[in-house]
Amino acid sequence: MKFFNLLAVSSRALIVTSTLISTFALSETWSNTEIQLQALGTLERVGTGGAAETTIITFQHAGGWEYGDNFFFIDHSRYSVNNDANFPVDDSSEFYGEWYSNFSLGSITGKKLIFGPVSDVSIVAGANFAPEVDSVWLLPGIRFSFDLPGFAFAQLSLTGYLHQSGGSESSPVFTVVDEDSSFMLDFAWAYPFTIGSTNWSIEGHLEYIDGRQQVNSFGTTELESWILFQPQIRLDLGELLGGNSGKMFVGIEYQYWKNKLGEKGTDDSTAQLLAVWRF
Repeated sequence: MKFFNLLAVSSRALIVTSTLISTFALSETWSNTEIQLQALGTLERVGTGGAAETTIITFQHAGGWEYGDNFFFIDHSRYSVNNDANFPVDDSSEFYGEWYSNFSLGSITGKKLIFGPVSDVSIVAGANFAPEVDSVWLLPGIRFSFDLPGFAFAQLSLTGYLHQSGGSESSPVFTVVDEDSSFMLDFAWAYPFTIGSTNWSIEGHLEYIDGRQQVNSFGTTELESWILFQPQIRLDLGELLGGNSGKMFVGIEYQYWKNKLGEKGTDDSTAQLLAVWRF
């Protein structure tokens, strides 16, 4: 695991550097900020043996600068069930966030890294935050950007998945203490299209995270490999109503999990209504 440890150290430096550069030194050349609302869908609650209607509010930002781009989101999820036998808490809401900074090797070197459908190669520094289980994961790796006909963007990322901080083994509630190093493979895309005079988009991502052993406050668990597929289909509602295009969208997000969060046999296959406001 020395290779993963080295990646972890490097990713810390990249994350700090990218944050400082993007925040204090360089202005974004483009940006896209959204608030998304997903509602009226029933999702599994890992570790409880049950499911509940779930509402998710997401704050999401993507922006580009001279040598790459940044992307982050924060989810706030609220379940319709509180303080029952399987979920003994008064407040069922939780937060989760991810941050990714990408450093374009083509832009940094001034050379076009084009081969086949690949239009660029980037170094990725990512971090996932799950405060409810007192944990942070670092995701250092590499990203391939593709020039595919009709796509606004298409990207394939291969990163490590490295647990960095956790809770206490003596915690009375579930918390992750430690995990073996793993890896993630993620494909993200956006494909705009028109139907008659209306504008649509299919966008989302498909991720695979490899299985690993986890130490938590309840013992040791063998986490299964999981697959998460989250496509959205969006209609530009603002334009349809005669307002500004690219500002308000409605549609559906479909969420498919296989072995959700590594829990064997816990799967989701749920569609939720989607509303998006873009700044």
